[in-house]
Amino acid sequence: MNLRSPAFALLFAVSLIAAAGNMALQSVLPAIGREFGLRDSLVAGAFAISALMWTFTSVFWARLSDTLGRKRVILIGLSGFVASMTGFGLAATSGLEHWLGPVLAFTLMAVARTIYGVFGSAAPIASQAYVADRTTPEQRTQAMSLLASAQGLGTVIGPALAPFFVLPLVGLAGPMYAFALCAGVVLLVVWRRLPSGEVVRIPSPSGHRGKSEKGLWRDRRVRDYLLYGLLVTGAQAINISVLGFHIIDEMAATGVAARDSQPFIGIAMLAGAAATLMAQWGLIPLLKLQPRDLMRWGGGLALAGNLMSIASPGYYGVVIGYAVVSMGVGFARPGFTAGSSLSVEAHEQGAVAGLMMALAGLSFLLPPVVGVLLYEWAEPAPFIANAALLAGAAVLCFVSPQLRAGPPDLPDRDETPSPETPPASQPGPEGNR
Repeated sequence: MNLRSPAFALLFAVSLIAAAGNMALQSVLPAIGREFGLRDSLVAGAFAISALMWTFTSVFWARLSDTLGRKRVILIGLSGFVASMTGFGLAATSGLEHWLGPVLAFTLMAVARTIYGVFGSAAPIASQAYVADRTTPEQRTQAMSLLASAQGLGTVIGPALAPFFVLPLVGLAGPMYAFALCAGVVLLVVWRRLPSGEVVRIPSPSGHRGKSEKGLWRDRRVRDYLLYGLLVTGAQAINISVLGFHIIDEMAATGVAARDSQPFIGIAMLAGAAATLMAQWGLIPLLKLQPRDLMRWGGGLALAGNLMSIASPGYYGVVIGYAVVSMGVGFARPGFTAGSSLSVEAHEQGAVAGLMMALAGLSFLLPPVVGVLLYEWAEPAPFIANAALLAGAAVLCFVSPQLRAGPPDLPDRDETPSPETPPASQPGPEGNR
């Protein structure tokens, strides 16, 4: 498959629009919740629902793409995305315009978000399988990395564009309508233009559990990498879920209303995404750090970012702290994913990839809700909790024999992550495929 072909460009657009729309929604959700007068923790629960459904349905879509066909599953996933974003926007508009009560409107928003959780993983999984079917092993790493980079780019574009779609007639629901429309256009073009000629389908590794996958999470070769990853990504989930509410409160102290805080939230999320991309597209290839060093520096930077959020209140302190956290996660994520992969044999790679998928889902189930509950209790509380989690991750890097030594030094193996290493996504499991 030619990476400059129209077919690959379409698959790139599918991943890009999903990540951008998801981040745009995340950026406006706190303001919508405040307009409804709902508790922040209830609003955070809407994303936990989608993460739960995503985790449960990923395996199903991987298997279905093997039997029903890649293109059909991509179309199903895009249709689900359009339906979810449109439904979310309509429910939000109904509440903001007082056509429905805030509780009923938010319930409908949660239902729309659940639709995304059910169908959201279909398109990226089928897109990756589509590329795998049509590339040689030599081409596949570059192709998959480029496809995954669309998600990282989407995390930048989504929050950057969201404030421009908060228009007089549609208000805070505008970004949902805009990205639903964009996805609808992509859906139509994929239906008309994406080739669906029969090829030999390579079964999706994430859709099939081999014997090696059962119990691998207890294997001492990868156990501590998974624990480290859970601590870091759980802390990141708390930072993401609290960010919008934190900025709204900081801006309220200067007299800015919740709905007028949207551009400031977008700037903060853009700064975090840019810091992640700078780490993974610039600093990692430049410094040529190995997984062990990436985890140490990543955990340390994320810890420093949370301490900055405690010590430096105010909007600029929030933005800088979040950017430092994002840069730290940008180092840490390829560190523990590459380290766990390099620690097992070739026939266990599919099993480790499945564990990484499950880790992404678990990180965004309870931590966002717990983080916002802590924020409701006391403003510094979620950052103090994150500091404890990340301090534990940093200590683990030095006390764990596996993490302290790093992956086994095998002949002719370069442990430095490739320059094409896909960026760690900001929105959670929906962007971690």
